[in-house]
Amino acid sequence: MLTAADEYLIHQTPHTFDQVATSDRNFYDRYFFNGYRRDGGVYFAVAMGTYANMGIFDCAFAVVVDGKERFVRASRVLGPDRMDTKAGPISVQVVEPLRKLRLKVAKNKWGITADLTMEARSLPSEEPHFFRRDDNGAVVMDYTRFTQHVTWTGKLTVDGKTHDLSRGGPWWGSRDHSWGIRGIGGRDPRGAPSPAPPQFFWNWAPLNFDDLCTLYTVSERTDGTRWHQSGVILTPFPNATQEEVEVDHALTFQKGTRHLSGAAITLKPAKGKEMVIEFQPLYHFLMKGIGYGEPRWGHGMWVGPDEVDGGEYDLATEDPMANLHVQTVSLVTAGRRKGIGVFEQIVMGPHKKYGFKEMLDPAR
Repeated sequence: MLTAADEYLIHQTPHTFDQVATSDRNFYDRYFFNGYRRDGGVYFAVAMGTYANMGIFDCAFAVVVDGKERFVRASRVLGPDRMDTKAGPISVQVVEPLRKLRLKVAKNKWGITADLTMEARSLPSEEPHFFRRDDNGAVVMDYTRFTQHVTWTGKLTVDGKTHDLSRGGPWWGSRDHSWGIRGIGGRDPRGAPSPAPPQFFWNWAPLNFDDLCTLYTVSERTDGTRWHQSGVILTPFPNATQEEVEVDHALTFQKGTRHLSGAAITLKPAKGKEMVIEFQPLYHFLMKGIGYGEPRWGHGMWVGPDEVDGGEYDLATEDPMANLHVQTVSLVTAGRRKGIGVFEQIVMGPHKKYGFKEMLDPAR
């Protein structure tokens, strides 16, 4: 079906824009955003995705204030118009591609509203392409992602208390946009069961300092060999640059959990001095609040033709071992530089370097 997107000279297939090039049920196209007050006292995150072969569009907005993670989420039938980026009270508008977007959360019964403008601090960094097969050869990941450091202005209101993101200088944050094949919409068995236990070691840390931005990400097998990695040091606009670097990590975990109690990452340029960044964790944002792994409202899950929901998690009482996928909001230091950002992690299954031997044995 023809839609407004088909007017542009940007087609990649012989089909109209409401159809993608593959019939794989796991094809997706998703925005992620986060933002934080510079002391980390308030944090928000957003996910918004389309699932072309599932016929679903969903999105969620979550905010952490005073140790509580509040969220509102929405899901609807996708329909043919890929330019329609709104579900329930949540919408995203592209004002200037790769430079400026607008995010809104309209009035709703869960007491969260927002009218926020995102502007790029850095160039977008295209990470190496993600491609992974399971032990039986089935493709489980085949996607592209870029990450970008950003500033936020506007207003965010929770239960009648308004946070002005422009006061004291704009809030910082990051965003990514990824698309391709990745598990969505509940369990998707693919052929013979894997002979090895499930294992996934995932790190992703975009950080903001006054004079630069950094990106670090690694994905490792049980023995520590890497199937994906990326590191970038960026200078902000107006004189924006980026330099790819090698990366390494030294993590510590809270006893009885797989959540970080501390971390140091190393960024190694081809020339010049390496940068060691140390993390002071403040709290762990639960990614299920914006749909990642949520059993009913997970990404690409059918919940109805036009549904809105909301709720709250008390971060002090949530079970860490039932919430492996988190973003650890952290103050960071690199020599004399001080900054803030997140360390996103999933550590599931064995990992030799950090002493994990089973599917879910906690740190000791």
